[in-house]
Formats: sequence, C-alpha cells, structure tokens
Amino acid sequence: MSSGGRVRENMERQGMEGNNLLHFLDTPSAHYRRTCDGFEAQQGGDDHSETSDTDPANAREMLEYLLNQPANKYCADCGNPDPKWAALPFGAFICIKCSGTHRSLGVHISKVISVNLDEWTDEEVNCLAESGGNSVVNTRYEAFLPENKKPKHDCSTEERNDFIRKKYQFQQFVCDPQFSCPLPLNRKHAPPDKNHQQHNSSKYGFGHTFRNSWRKKDSSDNKGLKKMSDVGMIEFVGLIKVNIVKGTDLAVRDVMSSDPYVMINLGHQSMKTKVIKNTLNPIWNERLMLSIPDPIPPLKLQVFDKDTFSSDDRMGEAEVDIRPLIAATKEHENSTITEPTELYRWSASEDSNGVLAKDSVISVANGKVKQEITLKLQNVERGKVKIEIECVPLSQ
Repeated sequence: MSSGGRVRENMERQGMEGNNLLHFLDTPSAHYRRTCDGFEAQQGGDDHSETSDTDPANAREMLEYLLNQPANKYCADCGNPDPKWAALPFGAFICIKCSGTHRSLGVHISKVISVNLDEWTDEEVNCLAESGGNSVVNTRYEAFLPENKKPKHDCSTEERNDFIRKKYQFQQFVCDPQFSCPLPLNRKHAPPDKNHQQHNSSKYGFGHTFRNSWRKKDSSDNKGLKKMSDVGMIEFVGLIKVNIVKGTDLAVRDVMSSDPYVMINLGHQSMKTKVIKNTLNPIWNERLMLSIPDPIPPLKLQVFDKDTFSSDDRMGEAEVDIRPLIAATKEHENSTITEPTELYRWSASEDSNGVLAKDSVISVANGKVKQEITLKLQNVERGKVKIEIECVPLSQ
C-alpha cells in the first residue's frame, strides 16, 4: 500500500477529526463524495453523470445516509447529539441551538436547512455530499483550533455564538490558504440597525396562558431596551416559519405595474422572497424560516418593487406581534387537543393599529399551531399581503 493510501486509511479510521495537514494528500470532500457515490451504486444508480437527476425519494435516502455517518451524529460546533439541521455550503450537521447562531450570520454566509421540517432539493443534497460531513468541516475550519476552546453542548449563548462566528464567518482556525473557502473572509461586523426597537417580553413567559401573556404591559416597554451591538448576546427560544402567501392590489411603482418581493425581519435576521414580475397581485407561496430571539421582537414585513438600474422602491410595510402565537404554541404542548380548534380570533374592526385587513385566527390543525393574517400595508396608498405563521419551540 502506498504512503498516501495508508494516510487515507488512518484518517478514515480516526473519523478524520485530527487537525494535521496530512489530509492534503486526499481532500476530505473527495473521500466523502466517493462514499456517497458508493451509496448511490448500492441503490442501483449506475449513472453518476452531471446530467442525471435524483428523484426525491433517493435524495431523502441520501440525506438520511449522510446523517447516520458516525461524525454526523453529533453537532459539528458543540457536540450535542442527534443534530437535525444542516448548514450550507459548509456541509455541517448542527443542533437547533447552533442553528440559531448560523441564521444570525445571514444566508450569504450560512444557509440553515432542517432535516425534517424542510423539503430538500437534489442540489442541496448534492451540495451537502460534495462539501462533506462534520469530520470534513472540522478538519477544515478547526485545523488550528486552540486546545479546550471548542464549546460544549451546555455552554453559554455568548460562548456558542462567539465560537461559531470565529469558525465560519472569520475563519480564524483555517489551516492553509490552498483550501477553497466557500465564502470570502470578512472581518467587519455589520453595524447594528439604529432604528431597530427590541420589545421587552419579560412578562410574556411561556408559562403563562397565551391569552394573558401578550396583553400584560411591562413598564419597561416604554423605556426601551439597550440595543445589542453584538448578536452573540442574543439567545433563541424557537423557530418561526413564515409562509408569504400572496399580495393583493399592490401599489404601482413602474409605468403600469410593479415587480414585487417581500422582505421579512426578525431582530438581526432578514430573508426575502423571489421577485414576481409585472403584477400587482403576486402569488408567492414561499416559506421562510427564522430563529426567534429573546426578548421577542415584532416580525417586520416590507414589500419592494425590484428595479434594475436604481434602488428598489418601497411598496409598504407592516408589523406583526408574534408573542401570542408563541405563547399559544407552548400552551398547546401541554394540552390534549387533537381536533382542529380555533384558539383565538382578533377582530379587524377592533384593531386600533389598522393593520388587519380581516379577522386573524390562531388555530390548531394537524397538531400544529398556526396563525393566518391578512395585513394592510402601511405608509403606502394601497395593498394587502396574506401570510401564515407557525412557531416551532426549541423543545421540538
């Protein structure tokens, strides 16, 4: 056996978790790709050309196969067992707590996908296979990690977020420049949003019934909270799935129509939908997922008209208080409700803020607590947007 073969065999036996430079003889991602190709061959897939398509069933089987690899059974960042999230393009399997920090980095750095809650495309599964598993990630991004500096699963929020930022955003532990990093190094923090107002939710704990939890007013609300310049100080209490359904009678921003898209913000996080060309009644049906920070801020929604040669035009905005939905979700965890049930209804006629275009309902269906909302866009001449939101607590 050649020296290179012995090195590869030794690395495979050790799970490729070492921080030495011997992996340059055969890159971890190449080994990982060959392992995945072997799996496809076992499933009867003889054609591995770039033009071949993998059907959804095989994509799901590939995902489960990757998840069951020994190194992937523990979070790549904190070692928490049974991770159910993946960070692309790095190819890391991570736990739900670390997924919150990855989301706060922005999708331009780390795109977080749930193994169970999201529908995976063939391209995403292939990206995960080609980028590597947790052993590959840690070989690359922890090559020069100082001893005893890797956080444990029960570490503080500050320690977890500081480590993940250094590891992926600043790439402080990368060992050699000949690694092709998926993202350029950027050592500048984005400045905090000076107009951002956090809402104190200390009185809205999960332990209270949801009808009372969101109505109580804390005297400190009027004083405002100290703005956080470092997202590492934020702890996440769950996830929120936002389905941007459609827009109705939106404002004209081009000659006769508009090219609208929706941007949503929750704390330091933001995501946007695709652009729908030349329509005032777009149908997006696009689901976006964000982590819920504590204290819990409002969900902000903005609609823009996409312009090619100038800045995008504003087409209205709205805010949604998500605390009632979060409290209702937590209460439902401890209930025995199995039938579709309406938990609460907000009347549009009694909405003092004038945001609701029609009654909004929090209901239980198929074991999930959801809220349907049709929003009147503010600071614009006209327009409505329909959304559906669902909360996923960390306990799930």
